[in-house]
Amino acid sequence: MESSRGPPRVKNKAAAPIQISAEQLLREAVDRQDEKLKAPTQRFADLEELHEWQGRKRKEFEDYVRRNRINMNNWMRYAQWELEQKEFRRARSIFERALDVDSTSVVLWIRYCEAEMKSRNINHARNVFDRAVTVLPRVDKLWYKYVYMEETLGNIEGARAVFERWMQWEPEEAAWSAYIKLEKRHGEFEKARAIFERFTVVHPEPKNWIKWAKFEEENGTSDLVRDVFGTAVETLGDDFMDEKLFMAYAKFEAKLKELERARAIYKFALDRMPRSKSVNLHKAFTQFEKQYGDRDGIEDVILSKRRVHYEEQIKENPKNYDAWIDFARLEEASGNTDRVRDVYERAIAQIPPTQEKRHWRRYIYLWLFYAIFEETVSQDIERTRQIYQECLRLLPHKRFTFAKVWLMAAHFEIRQGDLTKARKLLGQAIGKCPKDKLFKVYIEIEMKLFEFGRCRQLYAKYIEFNGANTQTWIKFAELERGLDDLDRARAIFELAVEEPLLDMPELLWKAYIDFEESEGEYDRTRALYKRLLEKTDHVKVWTSWAQFELGVPDPDAPATEDEDQPPSPAAIARARAVFDAAHTRMKDRDLKEERVALLNAWKSFEDEIGTPEDKEKINKQMPRKVKKRRKLDDDSFEEYVDYVFPADDKSAANLAKLMANAAAWKKQKEQQQQAQQVEEGE
Repeated sequence: MESSRGPPRVKNKAAAPIQISAEQLLREAVDRQDEKLKAPTQRFADLEELHEWQGRKRKEFEDYVRRNRINMNNWMRYAQWELEQKEFRRARSIFERALDVDSTSVVLWIRYCEAEMKSRNINHARNVFDRAVTVLPRVDKLWYKYVYMEETLGNIEGARAVFERWMQWEPEEAAWSAYIKLEKRHGEFEKARAIFERFTVVHPEPKNWIKWAKFEEENGTSDLVRDVFGTAVETLGDDFMDEKLFMAYAKFEAKLKELERARAIYKFALDRMPRSKSVNLHKAFTQFEKQYGDRDGIEDVILSKRRVHYEEQIKENPKNYDAWIDFARLEEASGNTDRVRDVYERAIAQIPPTQEKRHWRRYIYLWLFYAIFEETVSQDIERTRQIYQECLRLLPHKRFTFAKVWLMAAHFEIRQGDLTKARKLLGQAIGKCPKDKLFKVYIEIEMKLFEFGRCRQLYAKYIEFNGANTQTWIKFAELERGLDDLDRARAIFELAVEEPLLDMPELLWKAYIDFEESEGEYDRTRALYKRLLEKTDHVKVWTSWAQFELGVPDPDAPATEDEDQPPSPAAIARARAVFDAAHTRMKDRDLKEERVALLNAWKSFEDEIGTPEDKEKINKQMPRKVKKRRKLDDDSFEEYVDYVFPADDKSAANLAKLMANAAAWKKQKEQQQQAQQVEEGE
């Protein structure tokens, strides 16, 4: 049967208009307590009734501890009840029985001791504390209670004796601090100082040294404070340095207005601590310099920061030569010669691990920068010479060398006015490890000294070392030409063009041709062009020959100094003959691309100085572009551009002839129609 009632109504969950606090509820509960509900006070009529009740309670407690001996709460409630009954012996017996069950219960020992102290059984309490700390020497709470009891009783010597027993176990830092506070409270500062000394041996953390220093600052002298900080720095060493220790030391000195001492402390710490562990120290030093220092001091701070940064990089990777170079530059900027030398000496000691040139490329700059510094800044000439000698001795010249080292050493000797040593160095370099750069610079030096005989010898050795270098031959020939020895220059060029392997033979031929042309040897120049064209059919060679012929003066023409004089007809004819010969050869050898380039050059030539007939003639020879298709290896096709030359295209010639015949037939047909119309009109 369905209920006729609707859905349940939602109760009002809003806050009540009158709020009642928990405190009010508790107060009302206390005030409204019913006196009848309170536990009745038990009253005993005589001593026998009291003893009977005590016997029942003891039996209950005994049953509790017998059923659950491990539960120390039962024992402590039992002992506490006996204490309330003033049965101290019974309570002591209960505590002892409980300790037989569990002698490691700290709470039980403390309750036992507190019970003896409340009962004013001081000797009993001492005995219990003594047993407790003997059984549980690592429980600090027992020691604290023991010491507190002795100090409360005014037995300072006893408290000190307890502390001494405790310190033999080397407890935590708080125990030592409590011992020190005890001595301070009673004015025994010498004893407190002795405790600090032992304390820092057991716990040599920086914060404990700082505590000792603060103690000396408050109760001692400034010399004692310095002794503490100095001993701390020596004891901790470089491995366990802490920035807080140095900051506290420096702040102490700054407080005494010993600014130089404080600055020295900051610098000492920053030079030895890694950057990752001295961030706050850097900030403190910067703040110190801003407050007490000048511009130089602030710059020193910045230098010290960067110095620490580079030291970290070098420590992480001793073979990081870029970091060494930056470090040396930094020290050079500081102006401290000893520091610069120290950095360079440490850097060059990091020899690359393998004899591969790529590992030595950056390393070698350390030697060079070191030598430059000694020569220009320190001006120690003998030391600079030793650096170059040691560097050259270190390089594995049989595998590779660095020409820049030899050359810089030679230039150094030249600056010292000792040409003999410079030549000796360069001679050794060429003998041990010849390189193009060595020969070039050595020759330049001898050229500046006008030692042309030495230059010839060096060029001869250079060519013997690397005969494929075109520039060497050209420079050698230019030297002889500059000395007006044309036969030598020509002989050098002849030897060069006969060389089977040249890196850029076209430059050599061009230099030889320009040499003969500049000397007015036109027949020799033509012969060189012909010899060159036996080796190559390059368009530029033909074009250059044509331009040469165009510029050759007519031997029968009068001499003139006008450079803009137009070329003679004979020169034009010779140039055109060169173009024609080139075109014929390329046509015979079917060199289409070269032929197109030649025709374009020929067309430019005719457009500049040719007659209309010549221009028309060359225009008729210009090819047209045609798109063609060819089959590839993978059976696909690709389009390419080909050139069709009118002189070679027979189909074009036939088509032109056919078109001419068609035009003639059409013209004849029109004439016949006109004649027929005239006859009909008449």
